[in-house]
This record gives sequence, C-alpha cells and structure tokens, in this order.
Amino acid sequence: MLAYALRRTLILAVSLVAAAVLLFVLLRLLPGDPANALVGVGATPEQIAAARAEVGSDQPLTLQFARFLAGLARLDFGTSFVSRTSVSTEIAARLTVTLPLTAAGFLVAMLLAVPFGILAALRAERPLGGVISVVSQLGVAVPVFWVGILLATLFAVNLRWLPSGGFPRQGWDDPLGAARALILPALTIGLVMGASLLRYVRAVTLGVLGADYLRTARAMGETRGEALRRHGLRNGVVPVVSVLGIELASTFLGAVVVERVFSLPGLGSMLLLAIGQRDFPSVQGVLFVSTLLVLLVGFLADILQRLLDPRLREAQRA
Repeated sequence: MLAYALRRTLILAVSLVAAAVLLFVLLRLLPGDPANALVGVGATPEQIAAARAEVGSDQPLTLQFARFLAGLARLDFGTSFVSRTSVSTEIAARLTVTLPLTAAGFLVAMLLAVPFGILAALRAERPLGGVISVVSQLGVAVPVFWVGILLATLFAVNLRWLPSGGFPRQGWDDPLGAARALILPALTIGLVMGASLLRYVRAVTLGVLGADYLRTARAMGETRGEALRRHGLRNGVVPVVSVLGIELASTFLGAVVVERVFSLPGLGSMLLLAIGQRDFPSVQGVLFVSTLLVLLVGFLADILQRLLDPRLREAQRA
C-alpha cells in the first residue's frame, strides 16, 4: 500500500508539472501582450516598453517559465496587473466562498443520489423506479445555470425566502447571511450533480442485487434488506468511491459556473474578470489552483478505494 501511495504521489507531482507547462504555453499563445493590461490605447512606445519590463514579458520565455515554476513551488502567483494585490491572497479569500459552496453542493447531491438511487434499483420493475429514473435523466439533461435561474426566480423573486445573489461584505463573519447566500447555489449544484450520481448508484445497486453472493445470502435465510446491508453495501461502495471523486471534481467545476449566476465572489468570477482584463497572474493562479484541487480529489479517491477494497491490494502484490 505504501509503494502504491508513493507511486500515486509521483504521478500527482508529474501531472502538476505537466499542467503548469501546458498552462504557461497556452496563455503565451494567446494574441497580444500581457503588458496591454497596464497601458491605454494611446500609449507611447516608451510606456509600452516600461509596462513590458514591469510584467516581465520582455524577458526570454525560458526565464519567464523558470520564474513561473519558482512561484508555483511557493504557491506565489505574483501580483495582479490590475488590482496590484497578491494573487495568492485573493485566491485564498475567494476559496472561502468556492470551497464551502462545493462541499454543500456535493452534500446535497449525496443526500439525493444515494437513497433515491438505491430505491430506484429496488423498485426497478415498479412505477416508482421508472419515475425516479426519468426524473434523473431530466436532471442530467438540464444545464446547471438554467436550474439556478429557475430556483432564483421561484425562491428569491416570487417567494422572497432567500437572496437571489451576492455575498455579505463581512464574509463568514456574518455566518447566517453567508449560509443564506449559499443555499440556492448549493441546491442548484446538488440537484444537477445528484441526478448524474443517482444513475450510477442505481446501476451499481442493480449489479449488487444480481450478484451470486447476494443470492447465496438469501438462500441461507437472510431477507433482501439484511443481505443488502451486510454484503451488498460493502461491495457496492468500492466502485462508487471512484465515481464520487469524479463527481466531486465536477461539483467544484460546476460551482465556478454557478458563482456567476448568483454573483458570488468566488474563483469563477475572479477567473472571468481576469480573462477579460488579460490579467495573466490571476488567470494562471486560478487555473493552477483549480487543477491542483481536481488532481488532489482524484488522488484521494484512488487511495481510499485501495483502503476499502482488499482485492485491489491483493492484485497489486500478485
């Protein structure tokens, strides 16, 4: 197990380096110069040259890349061209919105997907199972931003129960206001992601219900519920864990989109603003942190799957 963890850690490190290289190259392939973010339309050649020297775009690409990697190693993404503040500090502040939103959305998805997915499998031959499957298919097909608009219209505009957008200026110093601001965005993410996860939970449960070991347990006198609890859940949770890692990463990416719908000051709004202003340090910082979080989720899901399933450890030793 230790050897596998070390190997996966090495793969994670190589993936991060590859992501950094790809990010650096793609941003430099875009037309224009990063210095344009500091000068106006009628800037003189002297002003442009001074701006290029300030942002470092007048240096060779190899030197720019070396400085970029050195900054990533310290989680120092430089200073924003526009706001003149530390990009790392700004990302840390915005993560206090994005990470709780992602966690809340994922929790809602789990609370919907697991019980209803199991119920849909247990009632697969009955009308209830068919209704749950149809609703989940609709949930997968509906865009996440459209769900957000519908929820905001119903609960914020019509019923006036919750705010339609924004976040308290005090942040989490106003916990009630911050929690209220995240309810509709979390429900938006949870409904869409939960529909996708529900279908997978249903498929895994159907596979467990048809397994030989479950039929053997039933033949030995256990009820279907007892056999499913004692044998089915343990075997069914392993393949679900790998999908949960993918769904959690998708939930994080979905949160970036939903933040724009509800005007939340998270990583999504920071990224869109930085792209519009050609603020390279902010764009690089947000994209790298997003990539890092997604890769970490996959890494932890792999390790957890090995810990839960002794068959994987046995196969590795063999």
